[in-house]
Amino acid sequence: MNRNLSLLALCQGLFLTNNVTFIAINGLVGLALAPYGWMATLPVMGYVVGGALSTSLVARTQSAYGRKTSFQLGLVVALLSALLCAYAAFSRNFWLLCAATVVAGYYNANAQLYRFAAAELAPPGGHEKAVSLVMAGGLIGAVVGPNLAARTRTLMDVPFAGAYIALAVVALLAMVTLHFIQFPPAPVKKMGSGGGRPLREIMKQPVFIVAAASGALSYGVMNLLMAATPLAMQQCGLPFSDAALVLEWHVIGMFAPGFFTGHLIKRFGTLPIMGVGVALLLACIGVALSGVDLHQFLIALFLLGVGWNFVFTGSTTLSLSAYKPEEKDRAQGALNFFVFATLALSSFASGVLVTTRGWALLNWGSLLPVIATGAVLLWLALVKRRTQNAANT
Repeated sequence: MNRNLSLLALCQGLFLTNNVTFIAINGLVGLALAPYGWMATLPVMGYVVGGALSTSLVARTQSAYGRKTSFQLGLVVALLSALLCAYAAFSRNFWLLCAATVVAGYYNANAQLYRFAAAELAPPGGHEKAVSLVMAGGLIGAVVGPNLAARTRTLMDVPFAGAYIALAVVALLAMVTLHFIQFPPAPVKKMGSGGGRPLREIMKQPVFIVAAASGALSYGVMNLLMAATPLAMQQCGLPFSDAALVLEWHVIGMFAPGFFTGHLIKRFGTLPIMGVGVALLLACIGVALSGVDLHQFLIALFLLGVGWNFVFTGSTTLSLSAYKPEEKDRAQGALNFFVFATLALSSFASGVLVTTRGWALLNWGSLLPVIATGAVLLWLALVKRRTQNAANT
């Protein structure tokens, strides 16, 4: 864990502080301002839609200006969009709030590349551990995000307006931290290489297909349940302090395993660890369907976080073998697009389902993407076995 990786882990923590606070408050602010209840999670959806729309732009800025400048541009957008969200809350303008979160999505798309940048800052042979350890920086967001939302909820006359202003300060702290990180120079393109293979060719590889599908589906089901949790707990009569506690332990589950997930992948292999993650996601749904008391929300969301960590860290590790250094911008942009497109759908669906159909049906529906994730992992395992058998013969 060198100095650059440590600082990048801190940036990851500040990014997750932004994300967790957005998840904790955007649905509730949206519910207070939306013309109809089913629109409550549109501001949550706006954040990921903005990320999806920004993936190609982020890929171009990363290629043209390098990691550092592009990441700093993302933080400038984070600062300005947080202030715009605060103004929307003060003016009680629901559609301005949605627009502000769409703009904030550019920061989301940018910071999602921190995990790939971690691999570039790692010593040879340490890619898995570097990705895992930088993702562990999200523990900062696990602790700070929910507490920031809870403690700034009534800081001003307008509920949660203070939280948005606090996020602007978080963006400033991240800018200062990022300033001290030294990223390696972009890989030099070989003469006549044209920057590597076309994206279509990269995407045809089984390893890319599984990395993209498992990453998107695991993130989608995690977001589906996480975004709905504050609303579901409010419907069950639980106070916001309980929702903040549940989200805190959920994000701890998401990122605490980062201290050892890389070691587990190195020892047991990527696909077995991802398979354990799928089993944990199924266990989460089982606990969530067993009741709606505080301890059931807490255990279910914690399992959801750990399961997501195993699957998503594994999918990131898988993807590293699917492209060459000169292809990384377009390949990583495509991977993030699939994630954000799935997140956009799950963010909207979570609000609609939890407010119209209830928490139980939402969890039953979550079984589909979890089972699909397990299916693509099994498919890749079979493809690898056939390839190995063919090589041996």
